[in-house]
Amino acid sequence: MEQTLLIYNTLTRKKEAFKSINPGHVGMYVCGPTVYGDAHLGHARPAITFDILFRYLQHLGYKVRYVRNITDVGHLEHDADEGEDKIAKKARLEQLEPMEIAQYYTRRFNSAMEKLNVLPPSIEPHATGHIIEQQQLVQEILDNGYAYISNGSVYFDIEKYNQDYKYGILSGRSLENIKDASRDTLAGIGEKKNQADFALWKKAQPEHIMRWPSPWSDGFPGWHCECTAMGRKYLGEEFDIHGGGMDLVFPHHECEIAQAQASMGHQAVRYWMHNNMITINGQKMGKSYNNFITLDQFFKGEHELLTKAFAPMTIRFFILSAHYRGTVDFSSEALEAAEKGFARLMQGLKDLKRIQTAKGSAPEVTKFVGELEGKLYDAMNDDLQTPVVISLLFEACHQVNLLVDRKAKISAADLETLSKVMRTWIEDILGLTNASSGSNSEKDKALDKVMQMVLDMRAKAKEEKDWATSDKIRDELAAAGIIVKDTPDGAVWEV
Repeated sequence: MEQTLLIYNTLTRKKEAFKSINPGHVGMYVCGPTVYGDAHLGHARPAITFDILFRYLQHLGYKVRYVRNITDVGHLEHDADEGEDKIAKKARLEQLEPMEIAQYYTRRFNSAMEKLNVLPPSIEPHATGHIIEQQQLVQEILDNGYAYISNGSVYFDIEKYNQDYKYGILSGRSLENIKDASRDTLAGIGEKKNQADFALWKKAQPEHIMRWPSPWSDGFPGWHCECTAMGRKYLGEEFDIHGGGMDLVFPHHECEIAQAQASMGHQAVRYWMHNNMITINGQKMGKSYNNFITLDQFFKGEHELLTKAFAPMTIRFFILSAHYRGTVDFSSEALEAAEKGFARLMQGLKDLKRIQTAKGSAPEVTKFVGELEGKLYDAMNDDLQTPVVISLLFEACHQVNLLVDRKAKISAADLETLSKVMRTWIEDILGLTNASSGSNSEKDKALDKVMQMVLDMRAKAKEEKDWATSDKIRDELAAAGIIVKDTPDGAVWEV
């Protein structure tokens, strides 16, 4: 059954039917982390959002080339054109080489992503590995007359560009508003024609560690260049999807559009997609606000705002329980609710094995099973409505409970369909799994074996009418957080 996926395009401000440039193939670029500190919950949201899109496009049969970059140079302290490189600053404070800082935090970022069951991208290019491509981009923009050299730095000429194109097309801002805001925030920067002009190449000051030779000066690329240059290198002059957090719409993605048009004469990206923010008490979570909680702190429960440690899959479920374009306000209580919701889905998958089949299904069961996958597709095709998908899967878990309790009947064929749909959507598309790092871990398998042995001992005690031993096993398991339930088909357990 062919599916029509609608996605919200930030550029056109409406949902559009997704149609790839090359049939059967998708090129997707997502802005990755600046690696000068540990990943926090705000970093997890775009990673999980676009992991869902990556998984779903593959599920629909597309061959996806997914590029997610590592920013390891050229991202200045206030995301403007002045100040100290964030990675260089961290290196100076810790008396390390900048590449040591970048390598250390890149490894930690990827480790956290693996725990969250975020699939690795097809390509993970580093900005420092593509200085030549960025210099070529700058030269093309200069050659086309949309940039100028000043004191060894190269700046994008926004007014000249705005005569031929429109700067502000993505964010909906006018050039006058941008210029007014720039006068307030960037006053005193004398080498620019216009304070709203942004750097394509910066001449390095004597104390600046990260620098490369160029025709203009020894320096480093502006922050916005890397994504334009690397997106074009790996996905071509036109590609399907560019994603990132909503805070990147302006200036980063706006500048990317300007750079692409100034260098090539046309935009590179067909669909711009942006996830909304994670907030704490209504304020965006981020390093610059000093209100962030790192993923490692979530996993270990080591933060004053956390009541306990939360497993990576709880974090993943928490993020998926809201639509990617809506804000999510963090609280420990919300995470505890997510923990229960995730456990409910996992128990539903586990209970599928306990269902006894009948010769035929009850009519309402046949109807439910027959309609479930279509409803799941409808929700996902409507701009990735993961909260609706989760709600439908909760309904499936309720149906499983009825079947386990023998309050409804299901045929072997319908049970096979129900099992396949639930596993595909929970594990493959939503990426939710009981194991801490993706598939069934050795720890999970070992626990299953131990519990089976303990339940066999309890069953033997009951058979011999040794009620004291039977009750003691049940009570001690309960004290350890493992609930044992006696059913007509034998004892079952859950954490």
